[in-house]
Amino acid sequence: MSLDTFRKDTRAWLEQNCPPGARGPGEVSNGSTKITIRDSDTLLWLERMKEKGWTVPNWPEAYGGGGLSTPEYIVLIEEMQRIQARPALSSFGTSMIGPTLLEFGTEEQKKRHLPRIAQAEVEWCQGYSEPGSGSDLASLQTQAELKGDHYVINGQKIWTSGAHNADWMFILVRTDKQAPKHEGISFMLLPMDQPGVTVKPIKLLSGESPFNETFFDNALASREDLVGEANRGWTVGKRLLQHERSGMESLISGGAKEKTSSLPEVAKSFLGEIKGRLANASTRDEILRYEMDSLALHLTQRRVVSESMDGATPGPATSIFKVVSTELEQDYNDLLTRLHGSRAFGIDENFTHPEREMNNRFFFSRAASIYSGSNEIQRNIIAKRVLGLPD
Repeated sequence: MSLDTFRKDTRAWLEQNCPPGARGPGEVSNGSTKITIRDSDTLLWLERMKEKGWTVPNWPEAYGGGGLSTPEYIVLIEEMQRIQARPALSSFGTSMIGPTLLEFGTEEQKKRHLPRIAQAEVEWCQGYSEPGSGSDLASLQTQAELKGDHYVINGQKIWTSGAHNADWMFILVRTDKQAPKHEGISFMLLPMDQPGVTVKPIKLLSGESPFNETFFDNALASREDLVGEANRGWTVGKRLLQHERSGMESLISGGAKEKTSSLPEVAKSFLGEIKGRLANASTRDEILRYEMDSLALHLTQRRVVSESMDGATPGPATSIFKVVSTELEQDYNDLLTRLHGSRAFGIDENFTHPEREMNNRFFFSRAASIYSGSNEIQRNIIAKRVLGLPD
């Protein structure tokens, strides 16, 4: 089938099968068995995309995917964006552990875990950071000892996003205490619903609790769920972070997060316009610079995808995308709140719901340059792995 024919067929299928309630902002399934989706259009969209294999369009059909080539996947994303169709499924499973298992998992692991991810039957969380091991992740101390057919895990993880709703965790643990810190680490999978796992939410100033502390007291992970070789998990863990920083969909779509407001339109409403142009010249320049930087990032990411013959996530270059995209996210929220003035920082009933949400997004965006590996760490990776500078 030619790409033009695929586009025509895809456009027709989306128009016919994407319900009105699945277009524009709204709920997206993450597959968790602990979250009930009540919106009928969201559920219908999920079922239709699952049947099509398009919850994970570029995964092999054998594991529940759509088997699309990279050019076909690009077309699908473009056509979904054209009608503002939301992803039917977005999760740590689709963006992080799934692609990692495709690279490093055994055939048995792929067949056991990937179809469940594709069918929205499970959600995962990430067990990386510890109270004393954040940016220096390789210093982690959570221990795993092999006893018979299971690893017995003891220790603590922190900032485990979504752990309270997760069914499984992918985790980095220390399996050799005597080895140098980057060695002796293993990557494994473990079920969250067991007596040895305790999750304690961390409440933020906003009142929400997306992050958690997770404690392991003789928690069990099957020997069959060791990914890669024992004591060689650092390689697997680093690759997963590259998927996290630049998942395929993010690269194809330019990594642009859905913007809730158009900066030019907001600026015109607050600052006025002259003959269709924003009246304030300095603000106009700031918005133009932001829009140009966003477009430059988008085009660069698209070029990287087109240069990848197999559609695989790039390597260390993903650190560039992480730095630029998170700083652009902060620039956007900074501009948006400044344009709204005092209305941007509402926390009570005297402010509208969109204004309170804008306040939450502004403060949450401050963390964007820290999570997924701080931007300082990313710049070190760029210097060493991309530019080849000496240590």
